[in-house]
Amino acid sequence: MMGRVGLCIIVFLGFQGGVLAQNSATKAVYAELYGAGLAYSINYDFRFDKNDINSWGMRVGAGGYATGNSNNSERLLTVPVQFNKLFGKNRHFFELGGGGTLIYFRDRNSSGGIDYVNKNFDFFLESGDTPALMGTLNFGYRRIPEDGGFLFRTNISPFFNHNGFWLLFGGVSLGYAF
Repeated sequence: MMGRVGLCIIVFLGFQGGVLAQNSATKAVYAELYGAGLAYSINYDFRFDKNDINSWGMRVGAGGYATGNSNNSERLLTVPVQFNKLFGKNRHFFELGGGGTLIYFRDRNSSGGIDYVNKNFDFFLESGDTPALMGTLNFGYRRIPEDGGFLFRTNISPFFNHNGFWLLFGGVSLGYAF
């Protein structure tokens, strides 16, 4: 008799865990300052398994800036793409990931009717002529309400390319999970 009651409790708790995983917010949209987008980026993040928030997922974003006038201009476009995995429960998760950021940079100066264009993005590590790819890693904290809502992320985001490895770089994100 006690064995059957114990089995029923285990089955019930297992079922409850499955229901909670199905109700988890497994998609998110957020703005990130620094991080894999280098300057800032707007990102979409999702889990490959829609029923398990602790599954592998992916984030894709776009960011950059444009400044200048008719004689001088500077433009940066970044496209961060990372695979990531969440580890945790309830609202608190450790995030681990890696991927790459596509960089497109142009610094144009006009003088005396001649245009000078610099394509080398020098951000801690020189990229060489762009478009170029910068490898990125992600070690961070993510707070996600179980049923969706305000999302907060903070992370250490080392990056690397053919010119070296830069360990001390990070980011902060605010967004919405659903």
